[in-house]
Amino acid sequence: MRDATVLLGGRPVLREASFTLEEDEHVCILGPNGSGKSTIVRLISGDLFPLYREPAAVRLFGRERWDLFQIRGRLGIVSDTLQAWQAAGGESVRDTILSGFFGGVGLPMRGAPETWRERKAEEAARILGIEELLGRLVGTLSSGQMRRVLVARALVHEPKTLLLDEPYTSLDIAARHTFAERVRHLAARGHAIILVTHELSEIPPEMDRVILVKEGRILADGPKREVLVSGVISELFGIPLTVREENGRYRAVPA
Repeated sequence: MRDATVLLGGRPVLREASFTLEEDEHVCILGPNGSGKSTIVRLISGDLFPLYREPAAVRLFGRERWDLFQIRGRLGIVSDTLQAWQAAGGESVRDTILSGFFGGVGLPMRGAPETWRERKAEEAARILGIEELLGRLVGTLSSGQMRRVLVARALVHEPKTLLLDEPYTSLDIAARHTFAERVRHLAARGHAIILVTHELSEIPPEMDRVILVKEGRILADGPKREVLVSGVISELFGIPLTVREENGRYRAVPA
């Protein structure tokens, strides 16, 4: 992104945002609610477009223009909005995972899926430990189970990059722990992870770079040991905070 600006309802929700993400990089985009994080996610996924400028404000995988379904074929996306859409659709877990091949939500498939796609869906389910759920309807799943189904859906077409937008929302402590371990496993398997969150504690030790977003602007961008410090995080959230680190994990507590 280079000086990307987005207007919604005539109001700027992202202002001249600039950064570069490498395809093999693990990056966290951190900021309070309403800071512009989801706008960045929607720019990456092709659901939003920035104000026109030359050269283009956004380049994805080296190109300025993409067919929407093609770009989604290069990314695996997990978001709270996607979870709500999928859960309301009434599809089976198997069909939900298979829909990842088509870059859409609940897209009908013509005829039976090819055997190789079935195998890939079962393999993704095994990686996430949900193979026993394949025959169930997504509407019967817990939030934690549904999150893992969406990660399997995101993985099924073997993307190099996973975009996880607030993936821990609505998960209880046990489900958060299980999901966090799965994310660490995926990072170790070679998938680049872009994690979007408002919680320092959700940033896995394997993730070194952090981009801070506040009021639609990039506040800071760099290694977490330099960015996740008390003064900067206090400025980010607008209250006095003390940042503590233990075994590669960070948390913020009131100062």
